[in-house]
Amino acid sequence: MTILIPAYEPDERLLDLIEQLCDYQLGPIVLVDDGSGPAYRGIFNIAEAFGCTVLTHPLNFGKGLALKTGFRYIHEAGLPGYVVCADSDGQHLPHDIKRIAEVLLNQTTPGIVLGSRRFSGTIPLRSRFGNAVTRVVFSLTTGTKIYDTQTGLRGFSPQLLDWLCRIPGERFEYEMNMLLTARQEGYTITEEFIDTVYLDNNKSSHFRPLADSFRIYLPILMFSTSSLVSALLDFTLLFLFQRLSHNLFLSVAAARLCSSIFNYSMNRRYVFTGGKPSRLHKSLPKYFALVLLVLLFNYGLLYFYNEKLIIPLAAAKLLTEVSIFLFSYWAQRRFVY
Repeated sequence: MTILIPAYEPDERLLDLIEQLCDYQLGPIVLVDDGSGPAYRGIFNIAEAFGCTVLTHPLNFGKGLALKTGFRYIHEAGLPGYVVCADSDGQHLPHDIKRIAEVLLNQTTPGIVLGSRRFSGTIPLRSRFGNAVTRVVFSLTTGTKIYDTQTGLRGFSPQLLDWLCRIPGERFEYEMNMLLTARQEGYTITEEFIDTVYLDNNKSSHFRPLADSFRIYLPILMFSTSSLVSALLDFTLLFLFQRLSHNLFLSVAAARLCSSIFNYSMNRRYVFTGGKPSRLHKSLPKYFALVLLVLLFNYGLLYFYNEKLIIPLAAAKLLTEVSIFLFSYWAQRRFVY
């Protein structure tokens, strides 16, 4: 079992963790110095004296890239392929790391084991709020319930190493992308609850609330943008076709067909596949089957709002789009791409 620890400007807590991992006979241990600089060289020298392997980035490239450097080294050096990743700031206790390793070794199918925190006790507000928001958004948009989407304590089967090196993302968004794509690859995600530890109000965290939150939510923001532009196109065409045909059903169908072709192209190329488009013959039939289903929902809701509740057409159209937004995202991620 290889223990992989990415570290940026660590302090003595990293050395305490290494010493305790040695007491638990967990290892080998691979550290990735993510550009900490000469001031921290002494800590990494001591870690090497404990028998750790230290890989060094010349600059701070981000946690995602540090993890990929570690995964690639473990694979190429022939170290034990079962890998448990832990943070360097003392948030993960040795007995929890050992427990994740034991669960990983007992798995019958390749997958990910998450060390999930319950967020009980005294938790910094930004950590509690950020995890709650991410948990809800992740559940609504993927249909998968994960209690702690941002935990750094994660175990991986050997079969995942090559895939882990190919996941897009260089900083904190890498760990979110990992969860978002695991299901598509057929890998199971298992959660084991661990102790929640925040030292000094989590001041040592290098998480940047605005920049890193933006990166984490980028896939969802991209889908929202694609949906918004498609909705505007659909909205404009609906009124154009309605003026020309005076037939609501034909207007809804024609507008949705045009906007769907645009939406499919954007989502296939930019939203769900990390720059690598899915195969056309697989995703296209599924997408337009979903379009047909959404079209029926769209017409039914629009008819209900406009004809039954006597809501003006513009407001009814807006209300309809909001109603089916999350369903559409969830269905596309899970079944189409």
